[in-house]
Amino acid sequence: MARRYLAFDIETATDVPGDDFNWRPHRPLGISCAATLASDSDQPRLWYGKTLDGSPEKRMSQGDAQGLVQHLSDMAADGFSILTWNGLGFDFDILAEESGAAASCRECALGHVDMMFHVFCSLGYPVGLEKAAQGMGLPGKPPGMSGSKAPSLWAQGRFQEVLEYVAQDVRIAMQIAQTGEQRRRFQWITRKGTKSSLPLPNGWLTVRESLKLPEPDTSWMSA
Repeated sequence: MARRYLAFDIETATDVPGDDFNWRPHRPLGISCAATLASDSDQPRLWYGKTLDGSPEKRMSQGDAQGLVQHLSDMAADGFSILTWNGLGFDFDILAEESGAAASCRECALGHVDMMFHVFCSLGYPVGLEKAAQGMGLPGKPPGMSGSKAPSLWAQGRFQEVLEYVAQDVRIAMQIAQTGEQRRRFQWITRKGTKSSLPLPNGWLTVRESLKLPEPDTSWMSA
């Protein structure tokens, strides 16, 4: 029986200066919108605050964020594996701050499948979502769009572009997860432009399981 996933991703509301996306000094960032996608659904569910006339708010309120946390917790309790790409280091961190539900976010984060964290614990270095999609032969992000551009676009009222972007991110994550499990292998494009791979004999691991992996040999990085 195929594993049931719920892919999850957020977009932040604060524009972070610089090219390295050093976001921590600029927190709280706020959340402009988010998306979830269940493996038994065709369309992502979009999350954002709404004004009285139904148009998107500048950022999600604490109550909006708490609703998202409750949905993640409920789906996990129903047997879905929450799925992210770098959710441990980013999405759940931001969501915990914005919702005030740190304990629930911590439990979800430890029990969920963060594919990038699995890769990091196995290899000793991270892989970007776009390079992962390319390596797996899957459609990637919209051309010319990135998460760093989302806050300014949202502030300009270009809501649909950002909502389409966050929806595509959860679709990509879902496709990588399912394709990797089917092939029992994860592939990505390296910085040199070559394809590399990581066996997945037991499928994708949760954060708790990834933490138990043997420490990878990274001696070659300083050679």
